[in-house]
Formats: sequence, C-alpha cells, structure tokens
Amino acid sequence: MRTLKFILSGGGTGGHIYPAISIANELKVRFPDCEILFVGAKDKMEMQKVPQAGYKIKGLWIAGLQRKLTLDNTLFPVKLLDSLLKSRTIIREFKPDVVIGTGGFASGPLLRVAAMADVPIVIQEQNSFPGITNKILSRVASKICVAYENLERFFPAYKIVFTGNPVRQDLLAIDSKRAEALDYFKLDPEKKTLLVLGGSLGARRVNQLVAKEMVNFKAQGIQVIWQCGKLYFEEYSHFNDTENVQVVAFIDRMDLVYAAADVIISRAGASSVSELSIVGKPVIFIPSPNVAEDHQTKNAQAVVDKKGALMIRESELDTQFGPSFTKLLEDKGQQQELSNNLRKLAKVHATKDIVDEIEKLIK
Repeated sequence: MRTLKFILSGGGTGGHIYPAISIANELKVRFPDCEILFVGAKDKMEMQKVPQAGYKIKGLWIAGLQRKLTLDNTLFPVKLLDSLLKSRTIIREFKPDVVIGTGGFASGPLLRVAAMADVPIVIQEQNSFPGITNKILSRVASKICVAYENLERFFPAYKIVFTGNPVRQDLLAIDSKRAEALDYFKLDPEKKTLLVLGGSLGARRVNQLVAKEMVNFKAQGIQVIWQCGKLYFEEYSHFNDTENVQVVAFIDRMDLVYAAADVIISRAGASSVSELSIVGKPVIFIPSPNVAEDHQTKNAQAVVDKKGALMIRESELDTQFGPSFTKLLEDKGQQQELSNNLRKLAKVHATKDIVDEIEKLIK
C-alpha cells in the first residue's frame, strides 16, 4: 500500500494547535506509516509546540488584519501573496492526500491552494460562530466538522458533520486521578481547589480579577492554582509567596490539574469549552470580548443555555463575580446540576469521528 500523506494547518493559539495535534496523533494510530506535515504562521507558538509533539512544520509569512491602521495591515497583501506562493510549493512537493485546517492565519492560504489543486480539504470549525476565513473556505471544503449545532446558516448543510472538538485523550479518565493530582500539586484534600485558566498567553482582565479577589479566596479557605499566562507571569508571580496559592505561566499536566479542581474559572475558547465538558466540573466562563465576532461569548452562551455553566461578562465582573462565586462555592446542588448538564454536552469520540471523515476522502 502506498504511503498516505496529510497536511494539517492550525495555529496562533493553543485552541487551534492542540486539536490539530490530536487529529495528527489519531491519524498516526490509524495509519502508522503515514507522513504528516504541519503548516503554521512564522513567529507564532505552533512553530515551537508542533515540533515538541514530534511533527515537522513549515512556516508561512502571514498574519491577520488588525482592527486599526498599522504597518502590518499595509503589508497584508504582500504577506498573503507570499503565503499563497509558498503554499503552492508545499502542496506540489508534498502531494498530500487530504489537507485539514483547524483555524489560524496559515489555514486560509494553504487550504485555498489545496482546493485549487483538487486536494480534498477538511475544515474543523471549533466555534459556535465561525470566522470569516472558514466561511469563505466552506465553499471549497469537502467536509466541515463542527462542534456546535445549528451551523447550517454559515455552511452548506450537506458538508457538515457534527463531531465535536478534538480533546486530549488523557482527560477521559480524570476521575481516577484525584489522589495523584492532589499529591502532584501538594494540595490539602480538606480544602476546595479553585483552578483559574487564562489561556496560553494569559487574560489581563481575568488576572486583575483574581488578584483583587485573593483576599476573599483566603477568607473562604480555598486553595488556588492560577494559570496566568506567560505574558503576565512576572506581574503576578509574587502571589506564589501567599499560602495556598500557586501561580504558573503554563500547565503541563492538564489532566491532573482538572482532576484536582473543584471549581474552574476559564475563558471560553472552543477547545477550553470542549475540554471542560468532558471534565464536568462547575465552571464560570469569563469570555474574552477581544476576539473576532465575540465568538467566546457565543461559545459560553451555548453552554449556559443548556444550564451547563455560569457566564460573567468582563463588564459585569465587579458587581457579579463575588456573589456568583460565593453562591456556587456553597451550593452543592448548583455544583451538581452544572456538572451533570455540562457532561451531557461532551463529545468524547470527536477525534476518531473527525479522522473517520478524513479517511472517507482518501482517493
């Protein structure tokens, strides 16, 4: 049998990178001899994270349009042309059987060129409200794997497959890891643990909130694991000197930190929402308002509508967070209801289902 070849493109944030890596890992399990190449944006975090996962990656000179007039914006047409030309070379030389895009700047030019070369392409749309790139690419996509229902208003219905988002497979058994997790993070089993997730880069407003609320957390007798992001670690690392507080830039063992947590505060990126659905712990979403088309708020709202989580907008934090958090911490009935409803939304076989669709497209 000939060697199958796949190109995956996704990056800019962990929310685009880790789903792509999960799909690549499943492709390797199913086709051990296959060749896999990633294509990302130069200077973005995928250029480090993908090689760490054991895959080759090529970088395109591409970035998104900024909301205000900048030098980057004036260079955008040049970068786009350069990326299209380089994508054409990559497709011609690598000769992929299928190209998969999980979002990020590099996906646009690469998938467009792949479609022009008559290579089947799969879009993995993670959000409840797609970005403009995937809306445009949907016209040439062979399949569109989605994580939310009712996306027919954005994509051709006959191309849509409701798979869910790929997640780390080590999250499926966290219930059995609680003792290991408490030991790993040196936590007191008698105290409640709050986990704060601000994303790989960090979330300024979430970090400001946690710093302000630290006195209240201490008074409530809870212990805090606070992932503040690499951009903010220096600013908040002094809280590590506080009893029952651990501040980190990045968490390597997400399975264990989820197992240790009793309550979670998180942004509402698509991958985070999908992971937290599998984890099934009580969550307060604080969506970022600074993302394209406010898709994090829409992601969180889709869960809130099913009574699977709480959501507090950044503009409401000062008035709403304290009462909402205290009630959640003290109300076991509310904790149980949120957990049960959140778990009903989990799509544990998402990665396998996506690779099933990829396999159908192999010519």
